[in-house]
Amino acid sequence: QLETLEQEEQECLELRPHPTEKTTHIVSHEHGMTVTKTLQEGEAEPQCHSFSYSRGRLRARLLEGAGLLLLRVLARRQTMPPDLVFPAINTEGDLCTSSY
Repeated sequence: QLETLEQEEQECLELRPHPTEKTTHIVSHEHGMTVTKTLQEGEAEPQCHSFSYSRGRLRARLLEGAGLLLLRVLARRQTMPPDLVFPAINTEGDLCTSSY
């Protein structure tokens, strides 16, 4: 049983004259998971947006780290079940599916 406790992704774009930094922080808690997205463009005030998912909506969902671990296990076993699809959360924190 794999469970993601916390995940953070940071993306930096060195665009002149306004470099941009985007971070997505996902943290698990007793009621589900909270996603906080922050966007910093140049010298402007950072824009922050936070939202949560309940445990019920997250049931059996894979985050990026767990998906990478799953791919390593499948590669080690040298087997791939046909049409393998998992409910997932993408790097933006949105609910989606992941096909292998």
